[in-house]
Amino acid sequence: MTAGLAPVALDEASTQIGLKTQLVRFVATGALSAVVDFGLYWLLLEVAGLPVNIAKAIGFIAGTTTAYLINRRWTFNAPPSRARFIAVVVLYALTFFVQVGINWVFYEAIGEGLWWRVPLAYVIAQGTATVINFVVQRLVIFRIR
Repeated sequence: MTAGLAPVALDEASTQIGLKTQLVRFVATGALSAVVDFGLYWLLLEVAGLPVNIAKAIGFIAGTTTAYLINRRWTFNAPPSRARFIAVVVLYALTFFVQVGINWVFYEAIGEGLWWRVPLAYVIAQGTATVINFVVQRLVIFRIR
């Protein structure tokens, strides 16, 4: 047990709602969060002129914060938990680096001047992070009290 934290135990929070319902809710939440993430990323990159990794990082933080808040209550029906919050921060830190890295690789590989450069790099990076997030959240994080 970590000082100041309740013991980490498994409960049924992540399985009270069926897998199909959770998946549909996760995708809907992800769509909304992606609008926040991509919209901010695009504005910061194309309008404000920020470097690609900074713009992507800010968009990611805004999008994942939106996703966590909605997923905790609606998708996984989980009560607040300090241990869960810490686990989500660790997961999002991991997927942050995965997503920003994949976005950068594809952004650079596609080349300048193509209109689909930003959206394609974003979709590949976001898709990878989404799969990682759903699996880890369903099987681990939203079972933590």
